[in-house]
Amino acid sequence: MQIIFPFSAIVGQDRMKMALILNAISPKIGGVLIRGERGTAKSTAARALAALLPEIDVVADCPFNCDPIQPDQMCDQCRERQTAGEHLPVARRRIRFVDLPVSATEDRVVGTLDIEAALKTGRKRFEPGVLAAANRGLLYVDEVNLLDDHVVDLLLDSAAMGRNVVEREGISFSHPARFILVGTMNPEEGELRPQLLDRFALCVEVRGIADPLSRVNILERTVEFESDPDGFFAEWEPYEQQLCGEIARARELLPQVSYDAGNLYTIAELTASYNVDGHRADIVILKAALAHAALRLSRDGTGRREEPEVTEVDILAAAELALPHRLRRQPFQDGVLSLEDLAVRLSQARDKVGEKPAGLAASAPGPQAGESGDAGKKKR
Repeated sequence: MQIIFPFSAIVGQDRMKMALILNAISPKIGGVLIRGERGTAKSTAARALAALLPEIDVVADCPFNCDPIQPDQMCDQCRERQTAGEHLPVARRRIRFVDLPVSATEDRVVGTLDIEAALKTGRKRFEPGVLAAANRGLLYVDEVNLLDDHVVDLLLDSAAMGRNVVEREGISFSHPARFILVGTMNPEEGELRPQLLDRFALCVEVRGIADPLSRVNILERTVEFESDPDGFFAEWEPYEQQLCGEIARARELLPQVSYDAGNLYTIAELTASYNVDGHRADIVILKAALAHAALRLSRDGTGRREEPEVTEVDILAAAELALPHRLRRQPFQDGVLSLEDLAVRLSQARDKVGEKPAGLAASAPGPQAGESGDAGKKKR
């Protein structure tokens, strides 16, 4: 098996790593767009995340990797088999990393229905596409800004609904399409339309690291990995296992994390203060804050308390990733949101709501740094 550069060995780029981890904990967040210049570990991080994630149980002979214990997340065929009383064989597999080519057509993405076979035999014959392969995995789209807008729309629709529905000549077929969507792009090669940009839940701007010591660190780790991939991975495996365990625990904790009306008002005041269009940002911030709270609790060991809650720091971390690409930019203004300005606005929003401040930080495993928080109530 090919050795992938370890996720925890990536130097810096903490926002990018946090955005990826939050989507791994809760794919319902809706994906992440990573914008930045060439050579900033965008594709390396996406591949490393997929290799890091724990194995999953799937229906062994299903091309859609259906979950054997979740009937509502099965394809039409698996649901029919289960309804008929058939025992579905189960296998354990690693999460798939599916790379979507820039030249992909609509049929290649969603799959195709054989109309002629359906008319002759009365049975649906479906040829799975990229979305089928990506179900319960990670779908990576490099140079997403160069992809046909209609195809990007299809990807984002499926990511939002968690299901792919194909209809031709009155015949339809559907299958689950729940995946971690990761898109990368270099803004120098063209921008995404604002409508498509807004539909990516989180967005991170990455740049080359200027600090000489960090650049030396990158050089050393790259050379070590290329000269001895197995030895390098063995050195970082404890950190990979630690992070893998934190993500797994956070996934288990996520359904238990709660929030209160104050949290909702704080988010609403925050987005209103930036004059953000629409309401998608509010929804994304809440989902990402819940995932961040689950991660924070899985790291600091307090996840066993009765009611894990969203805090101000969780909202701050989520807003930092959900707002930058939704702000109305002035000419010559970059896409990086000032954390200081965000904290001030969050404090103002909190004061309007009448909440008390909260705090505390956590750290990522290994030599790299992460993020975190603390305070909340109201079941999801």
